[in-house]
Amino acid sequence: MLRLAWLLLLLALPAMAQPVPLSLTAPRGELLLAWSDGRVMRGAELVGGTLTIGGQRVTLAAAQPDPEDRQNEIWLYRLRLADGAEFCEPDPKGERWALTLPDAAAPGGFRLTCSGGANGKCLRFGYPPWREWPGVGSLAPWYAACTNLVRAAYGGPERGWTRNGMPIDIYDRIGIQAPANDRGQHFEAGWAPEGAVCVAHVRVPENGGLAAVRAAAPRLAGRLGPAACTEARAAAWGALLFNRSPVRRQ
Repeated sequence: MLRLAWLLLLLALPAMAQPVPLSLTAPRGELLLAWSDGRVMRGAELVGGTLTIGGQRVTLAAAQPDPEDRQNEIWLYRLRLADGAEFCEPDPKGERWALTLPDAAAPGGFRLTCSGGANGKCLRFGYPPWREWPGVGSLAPWYAACTNLVRAAYGGPERGWTRNGMPIDIYDRIGIQAPANDRGQHFEAGWAPEGAVCVAHVRVPENGGLAAVRAAAPRLAGRLGPAACTEARAAAWGALLFNRSPVRRQ
């Protein structure tokens, strides 16, 4: 994730003199620019504007609702630097979208992430942390579990054990993501906000096997390997999300 704050609420748009912009927010995924005359510009209305992020001048080149979001809350933004370079690296589809996240450290503020990172992927998987889901309430715990899952952060957020391009099948029991049931993939782990609740096999053996995971995360002792870690046991141990991946040998 690009941990960047929107540091300057200055947005320059063509043919705009007075009134002046007051605040730029993104409470639920969509950029909102409030003006001193009471108007609020949002989403695609902001295309062509420029703002300063972390000392860099950035142009908002495109904006669209995320076609994968069934709730029509999440927006995708194309950002370019002053020299024309893309702000985001490409995601698995080759696209370079920026997305917004509320910033708990700055009430009313937000952070920026890209569609190729774990945070952006989990927003698009359907787990935005601000959303309420029938029967479970806030999806914030599912979002935290999802970022661990995508990064293969078995022991917790501090360390990920995956690498770019690894195929995974993510699913839950609340009706957001369903398993693809690819015969080439097998149950890998169950996931909670603090990391994996158990691990049947590691995603990238070159980054460390089960013994390395046990050394890094002693709480998983007795919960490693396919005999100890099944989907049913993971659910009993509090897993919110589950995933499958190919079993790879080092």
